[in-house]
Amino acid sequence: MARFIFITGGVVSSLGKGLASAALGALLQARGFSVRLRKLDPYLNVDPGTMSPFEHGEVFVTDDGAETDLDLGHYERFTGVPARMTDSVSSGRIYSNVLEKERRGDYLGKTIQVVPHVTNEIKDFIAIGEDEVDFMLCEIGGTVGDIEGLPFFEAIRQFSHDKPRGQCIFMHLTLLPYLSASGELKTKPTQHSVKELQSIGIAPDVLVCRSEKPIPSRELEKIALFCNVRKNCVVPAYDLKSIYEAPLAYHKQGLDQAVLDAFGISPAPMPKLDVWHDVYDRIHNPEGEVKVAIVGKYTQLEDAYKSIAEALTHGGMANRVKVKIEWVDAEVFDQGDAAPYLEGFHAILVPGGFGERGTEGKIKAAQFARERKVPYLGICLGMQMAVIEAARNVAGVKKAGSEEFDHEAGGKRFEPVVYHLKEWVQGNHAVTRKTDDDKGGTMRLGAYDATLIEGSKVAEVYGSTSIDERHRHRYEVDIKYRETLENCGLKFSGMSPDGKLPEIVEWEDHPWFIGVQFHPELKSKPFAPHPLFEGFVQAAVENSRLV
Repeated sequence: MARFIFITGGVVSSLGKGLASAALGALLQARGFSVRLRKLDPYLNVDPGTMSPFEHGEVFVTDDGAETDLDLGHYERFTGVPARMTDSVSSGRIYSNVLEKERRGDYLGKTIQVVPHVTNEIKDFIAIGEDEVDFMLCEIGGTVGDIEGLPFFEAIRQFSHDKPRGQCIFMHLTLLPYLSASGELKTKPTQHSVKELQSIGIAPDVLVCRSEKPIPSRELEKIALFCNVRKNCVVPAYDLKSIYEAPLAYHKQGLDQAVLDAFGISPAPMPKLDVWHDVYDRIHNPEGEVKVAIVGKYTQLEDAYKSIAEALTHGGMANRVKVKIEWVDAEVFDQGDAAPYLEGFHAILVPGGFGERGTEGKIKAAQFARERKVPYLGICLGMQMAVIEAARNVAGVKKAGSEEFDHEAGGKRFEPVVYHLKEWVQGNHAVTRKTDDDKGGTMRLGAYDATLIEGSKVAEVYGSTSIDERHRHRYEVDIKYRETLENCGLKFSGMSPDGKLPEIVEWEDHPWFIGVQFHPELKSKPFAPHPLFEGFVQAAVENSRLV
């Protein structure tokens, strides 16, 4: 039976609850415990799949096809535990489930209320798989006091009450603001946040206090006294140069010990932190630097490409170099020359995206990389733009484009080298979609197998001819152009097992030019970099020696 840790936040948002949860999960693993991490989000969207990247950052996709909050990416990167559909839920999904049950008559005509029906649905979700692990860490999105979060706080209060004493604890993350005028760290916001939590029946067992300044011992004692928490369970959390310092930093401040003490686990197993010491060493002692341009359309918000940025960091760690990322807005050279913006970079990455905006710039980025022999990695839309570039500028298909852009414009401007996928095989059954279907959850989502061509660059990178990777897209490269493009040198080096869907393309006469339809960044970890990112950064290192 799992022990449950509920992680809440107060004072302000964006304090790093997801990072703290992930680091705690890693520390518990280091002590020999098994863990699973979950995110409960109060927003009314059914999932983040239809939310703007500018609004919410990237959408993280699980093997079983769930579109989730980006915090699940942190969970996976720090623990290596693959997230599932049952590890992420929103108010929208909870209310949708409750209303579906009401329509079916499951409640036998009762009046449907937040308590008990919505809270029971949340509790049922929390309990999924509780017999599988030693610790279940559940992060509640938002901050205490948010009106939309109240059902979740009530649900975890009830859940803790339902379980035997000592099986659930609460960890609350707050901020200690520093007032430069008086030179003081202020504890009052934390006191009020805890008071708000206590007013709804939850008493935190562990407090994690974010601060940009060292917290004096007397302030820790004051917080412990007024928040009714033991002093050793008030854990400072300071700003770090890298998120991958978090497990060692939290261990130094005693977070994992405080959690185990709260559960009464004594003596606690000693942690084995060799992996995180190695990660720390690789981050802080690079032997060189490479510059990588990410040519995207959501560059104003770096969280829109969070997993890509982290995967590049992992690739740098594998090669013992620092990867200096520069964000390049694809729109700035939609109608102009890409060279002034891309010269001087050791490698170019074009990520995924939706819609036509910025795509001409992405096509020019692929052309620049192909012609200048600069290492290139195209992901999802980045692969499609590389194929369109090859079709237009090498194969002579001058009007090559995507059906996605014609659909948006309501006309037939392009010859659709990329088309809307309306039917595919998932597992043992066929999936069908229409262009005018609702947007949410209608893409090819989750893990799919691919077969790689023996002797190809990508087979060399993976060290295998059989892989599985996570997908999130509606449009595919049309197989009917394969012969034309391969005659020009663009090899279709990875295909779906049935041979119908192109998964990977690469230029044969290029040092390192690979486009993939899937999202390899979602499976990369600091202690296990994804082979594509490791190979891509290695190619950037080799190119840096030539520049």
